[in-house]
Amino acid sequence: MTEFSNAELLRQFELGNPRALARAISRAEAGRGGELVRALYPKAGRATTVGLTGPPGVGKSTLASGLVRSARARGKDVGVVSVDPSSPFSRGALLGDRIRLAEHFTDEGVFIRSMASRGHLGGLAGATADAVLLMDAFGFDLVLIETVGVGQSEIAVAELAQTTIVALQPGSGDSIQVLKAGIMEIADIFVVNKADHPMADQLRREIRSTMEMMEWKGWVPELVVTQALAGDGIDALVEAIERHAAYLNETGEIAQRRREAFAHQVRQLALGRVEQRLDRALKANAHDDLDPYAAADRVLSELGL
Repeated sequence: MTEFSNAELLRQFELGNPRALARAISRAEAGRGGELVRALYPKAGRATTVGLTGPPGVGKSTLASGLVRSARARGKDVGVVSVDPSSPFSRGALLGDRIRLAEHFTDEGVFIRSMASRGHLGGLAGATADAVLLMDAFGFDLVLIETVGVGQSEIAVAELAQTTIVALQPGSGDSIQVLKAGIMEIADIFVVNKADHPMADQLRREIRSTMEMMEWKGWVPELVVTQALAGDGIDALVEAIERHAAYLNETGEIAQRRREAFAHQVRQLALGRVEQRLDRALKANAHDDLDPYAAADRVLSELGL
């Protein structure tokens, strides 16, 4: 099959062809998306970006499906970036597109892309930022980033999203560990999912107690209780997201969030390029006669760093 040129891909992209969006994201994942991103960057900056994180098994995919359903009911187009654990062998996404999101596959107003985390700190694929930018430029009203959920390293999602949701579940030691891991600082909204669990009220109290020990400047995180499988509490979660969006716009903090997302992407791109140069330098030079610190100094000197 003949591969589209970037010019043809851009033409199809601007015509609203979802296959062009899919191909553009694939090129970004392969490290060949720079020209496309440069061309489409001026079109980005209009979408609302929401990050959804939390421990595995908390029901993030079910919550994501509920948010997509609510947004579609209000006539909004939605892009979803679903970051999965990756295989140590194939480096592909193990879970694929989430089963809970399957009901949206035939909806032309929803685009779902599953990406492998590939070992990046924070569970965020190296090309996640590009995928979010491309979905934004494509014209989606809402871009939802659902992450693998591995604890403190999930802080990376807050650098991409304007609103960060941290989902927790009752009766799970993981939830308490997440609260201890410093993730409180990144949450704009807490969700206690599986509200029918007998320990749901206890988890709510633990979150409130932890929040009371902190000093908040500006936005104070909201706490929403849901039973995502039944669809209960999704409307309350949507309203909390809208209140946070209104707060960001009214205070002007939305500009700061966008700067943080931009800085995150620049940092990831720069670090990726430095890592590639470092790998080449290490392969090209043997440093068996040096201790690790001396070898590191020599490599950095060779790289001009």
